[in-house]
Amino acid sequence: MSFLEYQVKTVPTGIRKLFYLNWGLVLVLIAVASMGFLMLYSIAGGSMEPWAEPQIKRFAVGLLVMLVIAFIPIWFIRNMAGVAYGLSMLLLLAVEFFGQVGKGAQRWLEVGPIVIQPSELMKVALVMMLAAYYDWLDPKKVSRPLWVLLPVLLIVSPTVLVLMQPNLGTSLMLLMGGAAVMFAAGVSFWYFAVVIGLGVGAVAGVFMTRGTPWQFLHDYQYTRIDTFLDPTSDPLGAGYNIIQAQIALGSGGWSGKGFMQGTQSRLNFLPEKHTDFIFTTLAEEFGFVGAFSLLLLYGLIIFFCFAAALQNKDRFSQLLLIGIGCTFFFYLAVNLSMVMGMAPVVGVPLPFLSYGGSATLVLMLAFGAVQSAIVHRPR
Repeated sequence: MSFLEYQVKTVPTGIRKLFYLNWGLVLVLIAVASMGFLMLYSIAGGSMEPWAEPQIKRFAVGLLVMLVIAFIPIWFIRNMAGVAYGLSMLLLLAVEFFGQVGKGAQRWLEVGPIVIQPSELMKVALVMMLAAYYDWLDPKKVSRPLWVLLPVLLIVSPTVLVLMQPNLGTSLMLLMGGAAVMFAAGVSFWYFAVVIGLGVGAVAGVFMTRGTPWQFLHDYQYTRIDTFLDPTSDPLGAGYNIIQAQIALGSGGWSGKGFMQGTQSRLNFLPEKHTDFIFTTLAEEFGFVGAFSLLLLYGLIIFFCFAAALQNKDRFSQLLLIGIGCTFFFYLAVNLSMVMGMAPVVGVPLPFLSYGGSATLVLMLAFGAVQSAIVHRPR
């Protein structure tokens, strides 16, 4: 035992946990969120209202929540996985009956002054539930058909409810996040090969059923696909967002136009500039250097999750860390692909940059669980 380890072990348990926190992860999260505050301030024309100040308050609350959860024993989080999943399912069902409608979708629940998006909660609850399931399951049974069926049902059930809202982006993230945990748990690759084959067939079915009474997607979702394939087919309508986003991305150049000098956002050419398309504002004002710096910070967050998983000997903690790291990556991949025209627009926010309360607080809750796994890992 080194002298430093000895000194740490001599302090009270509560204070000792502060030493075990991954402070590098905390600092990177603050750095990314700070970039988001700057962008929201710039988009509002140099004003803290209406976006930057509320976002700062939400992140501060989320940071406190993360630190509190970090001190909760990881075994308690494992035991609460079923409760979290069940509650998230009840909230998703409540959305179907009492959900608040906005922009053609029914995704939110209004509880007094608080508006929550249950699908965001489900992203974390699903990872927790699957991690707890595979922690309980005998590793020899992981790939047996009967024991593969239950996690598939755990994934498909909320995915269908989210898809009905409709929310294609989040439903895809639930599928990918659940699949990542199953793969990390050791489920045979052949199951994934079958699913990929079915997915290709489903995509073909999506296009074949278009225009029929039983078409798979809504009309606006087909329009998004058309826009993705050829944005110039409707430059002033469905293709407007992607075209303006590409102009903003390209005009930033190497070092950008400068803070608060982005013409696409300042002159309101760019729709949803404070939510889904906020990355284009960053790229326009700070160029390649700013965009790459953000991606580097995001990469560090994912690295911290995977590195902690490799160091941890607890199976639940390992799967939880991998699941949250992959889910965070899918946030980035879907949003960045969307704004760069590499995927259809599906309405997935960019973590800690896009304005929004539910996504920010849920992500901080997830990273609280990450910190708990780090703090309470066997030493």
